[in-house]
Amino acid sequence: MAPPARRRSGYWLLAIPTIAPLLTPLYDRATPMVWGIPFFYTYQMACVLLAMVILVSVHARNRRRDWELRNRQSEWPR
Repeated sequence: MAPPARRRSGYWLLAIPTIAPLLTPLYDRATPMVWGIPFFYTYQMACVLLAMVILVSVHARNRRRDWELRNRQSEWPR
């Protein structure tokens, strides 16, 4: 019996930080000010933070699945 196929999930989440900064008409304004910083710059910083969170979560999820798959494959009879 062959080991289970490697399956990656969550890659669709990587589209969010790619598309969010491209929606310029949504955040191309100076008001409201957030802590004295124009909204334009605040939104861009929020996109950076969102990208970091999504990248780390997708990486961690796939790394955990790789680890589980590797452990399962070592249990398969040869």
